[in-house]
Amino acid sequence: MRIRPAVPADLPSFFEIRSSVRENDMSMEELASQGVTPQTLPALMDEHARAWVAEKDSKVMAFVIASSLEARIVAMFVRPGHERQGLGRQLMHQAEEWLFSEGCEEIWLVTDDDERVRANGFYRHLGWQEDDLLDGPVRFIKREPGV
Repeated sequence: MRIRPAVPADLPSFFEIRSSVRENDMSMEELASQGVTPQTLPALMDEHARAWVAEKDSKVMAFVIASSLEARIVAMFVRPGHERQGLGRQLMHQAEEWLFSEGCEEIWLVTDDDERVRANGFYRHLGWQEDDLLDGPVRFIKREPGV
């Protein structure tokens, strides 16, 4: 397994993984209703955004997208059946390091407010802290170490 920067050819895998997860799932139609399609995603990937993939046997198993303009993790998803193998942890580390290197002192992400969603515990385990700014979804924040 290796972590590498995403390339345009990886984008179909993002949608395949995103629409197949067991929790916090969204169909292609739901994603499209929010303006996220295979056609619009490349435009979102500008000089202020980066994406990385975890690849195994030439297949994308997980991905993360980060935006330095917003100082946030936009999305991080792991292909069902490949959870708990360290893919998400490694991708989050890559994205966090990049955001901090871009001058972001505090970064954030939003996830489902259902405590049964495993992502909440995962983010806490990685040192993210809940923020009370939102009514509904959970907003997590993380500060650059030493700041």
